[in-house]
Order: sequence, then structure tokens, then C-alpha cells
Amino acid sequence: MTSDSDDALTWDGDDGVAPKTPAPKGSDREASVPHGAASDDAALPDGWNAVGRGSEAVGHVDADGSVTMPDEQEPAHLSTAMLLTLGIVGGVYLLYSIGWVVGGLRLKPLANLIVADAMYVPWFVLAVAAPALWFLAVWVLTRAKAAWIRIGLLLLGVVLLVPWPFVTVGVIGS
Repeated sequence: MTSDSDDALTWDGDDGVAPKTPAPKGSDREASVPHGAASDDAALPDGWNAVGRGSEAVGHVDADGSVTMPDEQEPAHLSTAMLLTLGIVGGVYLLYSIGWVVGGLRLKPLANLIVADAMYVPWFVLAVAAPALWFLAVWVLTRAKAAWIRIGLLLLGVVLLVPWPFVTVGVIGS
């Protein structure tokens, strides 16, 4: 029989003898650590990040000393103000798409004097889709950025994507 000090100097399987107790793995390890208390390698204090294999299973120690494991962490949600802003700007973009349809169809007879339909239709489709594409691109590309960057880019799109054919010609035209 070996003592604990002898165990520290050997590797499992060195002498061909099976270990007396298998080391807990996965859910067994989580079950052996009570909730709120963690072993040294199960959680890191705030400001520290685990890297490498198994880093997604490392929790964080909160300020009150409790341990939050990754499966217990809630995903970050959008604030009410951000949801309201996204809804309003999304509505403006929808109105812009409708404005591009109406204005573009009003300009089609005039545009046919200058360019053929094969040149007009693809740009017309792109103009109608541009507000939705801008909204989607800003949404996807600014996921990990600050909220003011997302709002700034959305407002930039509101300025850049104005349906000028609708604004200048209008529904009735002149």
C-alpha cells in the first residue's frame, strides 16, 4: 500500500496497477463540487479568462464568493431602449424600401428613354433591397461592438439610403 506522498511521485499506469479510485470526470466532477463552492481549477475570478481545451467549462467567481458555471450564465439581452431604437430604425428602413419601389416605378418610363430594362431592373432591385441589407449587415457585423456603434451605423444608413426618387418625384410626380 502506498502513502499519499508516494502517489505524488508516480504516474497512473507506471507500475501497471490500476488506480484505487478513478478520478471523477464530467458530470461526476460537477456532482462532487457543491453548488457555490468550487475547486481551484473549476472557477476563475472576474477579469481572468480561461484559454485552451476545456476553457468553456470554467466558471467565474462572483464578488460575493459564489461560483457561476458557464451553463448557469444567462446570455446578454438587449436593453429596452436598444429594442425600441431597433424597431423604429427597422420601420424607417421598411418605409425606405417601399419608397424605393414607388419612386423607382415612377421613374421607370423616364429611365427607359436613357437606359434599357436590362440595366434598370438590377439596380432597381438592389435599391429596394439596400435598406434591408444595410440593417442586416449592421446587425451581424456589430454584435460584439458597443451599442453606440450599432446605433451610429444604423443612423448613418438612415441618412445614406433616403429614397431620392420618391422624395424628388413623389407619388404624383411633376
